[in-house]
Order: sequence, then structure tokens, then C-alpha cells
Amino acid sequence: MWHNIFVPELSIAEKVIRPVLVYLFLVIVVRLAGRRQLAQLNSFDLVVLMMLANTVQNATIGNDNSMVGGLIGVSALLLVNALVVRFLYRRPQIDRLLEGGPVTLIKDGEVVRDNLDREAITEEELMEAVRKQGLAALGQVAEAVLETGGVISVVPRTTLDDRFHHLDGRLNAIETRLGDILRQLRLQDAQPQ
Repeated sequence: MWHNIFVPELSIAEKVIRPVLVYLFLVIVVRLAGRRQLAQLNSFDLVVLMMLANTVQNATIGNDNSMVGGLIGVSALLLVNALVVRFLYRRPQIDRLLEGGPVTLIKDGEVVRDNLDREAITEEELMEAVRKQGLAALGQVAEAVLETGGVISVVPRTTLDDRFHHLDGRLNAIETRLGDILRQLRLQDAQPQ
């Protein structure tokens, strides 16, 4: 029994190489599948991701079910991921090439249909993201962007009233500050010299 727990059935080199190769393959496949899979999951995407994990399990660990073999595989995955993240952090051009850039989905209240089609995002999914930001209609959106991480960022449109209230608040703050300065100057002038 102890032998099965602590002694890997495969060589350590194979326990390291298998998860690294599966990792690299999955990074490429998920990137080709699109950013939508990262954050905008529907039930079909979720099923695929669960099946994907189960499908690559044997490719990752082989016939080895030992605890030490599993720990070696996990350690290899974490190490490779840390190295890839560091490598791409220092090379933003390569990261941009692999990840792509942000994609505008709504501009000035209008859907950018070509980008929506290319990213395989339905208008219903887009509206769900808009509603999550507390907006009810496309006309309230200045811009919606599919970020490189798969999240849809929504920037609300500011109305003329919003701008007026903002400027009015700033003007009131300036008037208060000027009043304070004038009072200080009067106090200084009133003091005998």
C-alpha cells in the first residue's frame, strides 16, 4: 500500500514532461477557441471545460496514481505557468501577439456587429453585460470592450446633465475655497502691524 502512495510508476522526467506538454497544448487551444471561453461562459462552454479536464487527465498523469507522482505533476504545472507569466510580463509584444488586444463591442451606443460576430458573442450576452453595469439600453453605453481576459467592460455615457452637475459641484468647491482665502486675507489686514 505505501509503495503505491509514495513510489511513482513513471519516471520523474515523464511526470514533468507530460503536464508541461498538455499545458502548452491547452494554452494554444483555449486561445484559438477565443476569449469568450474565459469569462462569458454559457452552459455549453462549461460542459466543454469540464469534459476537457477529464479528457486530458490520463495524458497528464499517465497510468501513475501515486501521490508523489501527482505532486510532481502539479509542481511542474505551477512552475511552468509561473515561468510563462514572467516571460510574457517582460515581453509585452509577445503577450499582445498571443492574447490579442481589447475588442470594442459597442461604440457610442451602437453595436459593432463585425466584432461581435468574430468573438461569437450574441447580442443577448452583450446586453446581459450591459445590464450587470446597471444600464438598461445600448443608448446609455459610451463603449463596451471585450478585454483580453475575457471580461466585458462597459463605460456608461455621460449626459449633459451629468456634466453640468459635476461642473456645478466643482464650482461650489472653488467658491468655498475662495471664500476661505478672502476671510484669511481680511483677518490679516485687520491685525495691527
